[in-house]
Amino acid sequence: MHRCRNCARWRIRQRPVRCESGAVTKNARDRWPDARAAVHQATQRFIALVKSCPTPASTMVTKDWTVSDTAVHVLSIAVLYVSLVDADVEPPPVPGLAGALERTTVDTVSSLNVLVMRHLTERDADVLCRDLSDTVDHLLRASAHTDPGSVVRWLGGASVTVAGLFAHLTNELLVHGWDIARAAGRPWPMPEAEAALFFDLFFLDMVRHDHGVLIDTGARQPARPVAVAYRSAYTAQTTTVLEDGRLTIAPPGTPLDARVTYRPARFNLMLFGRISMLSAVLRRDVIIGGPRPWLLPGYLRVVHMPNS
Repeated sequence: MHRCRNCARWRIRQRPVRCESGAVTKNARDRWPDARAAVHQATQRFIALVKSCPTPASTMVTKDWTVSDTAVHVLSIAVLYVSLVDADVEPPPVPGLAGALERTTVDTVSSLNVLVMRHLTERDADVLCRDLSDTVDHLLRASAHTDPGSVVRWLGGASVTVAGLFAHLTNELLVHGWDIARAAGRPWPMPEAEAALFFDLFFLDMVRHDHGVLIDTGARQPARPVAVAYRSAYTAQTTTVLEDGRLTIAPPGTPLDARVTYRPARFNLMLFGRISMLSAVLRRDVIIGGPRPWLLPGYLRVVHMPNS
C-alpha cells in the first residue's frame, strides 16, 4: 500500500460524533477537513488494491465489470467532479453526457454507467491508477480555497455541496473497493468515520438543498407522509419526511414514524445492494424501530440508492 508523504495532513478524525436528537452539530464547512482526508486516503488504498490484482483486465468483480472496468467507473466520477470545481477542466468525453446527467434518476444510474463506459476505452490498470491519483490530487488542489458549502448541479438536477462531492467519491472508492477486494480475496477495511460522510454530508445535505428528479421514478407513493429518523454514533440524528414525492429534512422535534440506527460502513453496503437488508438487520448493523416501522417499506420504495 502506498504510504502518504503527508500522513498527518490527511488524517481523518476517528472520534464519533455524539449529539442530541435532532441536532445538527456538523455541516459542510465543519467536516471539510474530514472529507478531504477521507477521499485522499480512500484513493491511495483503492489504487494499491487495484495494483495488487495480477489480472485486472480479466478478473470479474461484478456480473458485468472487471477490476479495470471498476477503476474506469471511479475515475470517470473523479474527472466529472474536477470539472465541477475547476472551470478549466472538461467533463469526461462522453457524447450526450450533460443531458444524460440531467435526466438520471436512482433507477437509471445503470444506464448512465453504460453510456459512460462505452466511450471510456482505457483498460490498462497502471494507466488508470496513475490517472486516478493525478485526478484526485487535482481535485484537492482545485478545491483548496473553495467554500465547501457551495452548491453544484449534480445528477438529476440535484444540488450537492462541494464537500458532498468528496463524501460521494469516498463512498464510491470504498464500495467499489469492497467489490474488488471480495473478488480478489483481499482484506478491505471500511473505516466507519469515512463511511459516515456519505449519508450525512452527501445525501442529507442534498436533501436539505434539492434532490432534483433523482427519486422521480414512478414508484407508488405512500398514502400519507412518512417521517424516518436516521442516527449513528458518527452522525447527528436527522429526520426526513417523504410527502407527495418530495423528501425534506424535518425540523427538530418532528414526530417520527420509523427510526433507523446504523453502522455506517455496513449501512452503505446495504444501501447499494452489496448485502441484504435481512443480513444487515440480523447482524445489528441496522436497527429499525420507532412507533410505526411498518411504514418504512413504502418510504424505501421511493427513497433508495442505485444498486450499481
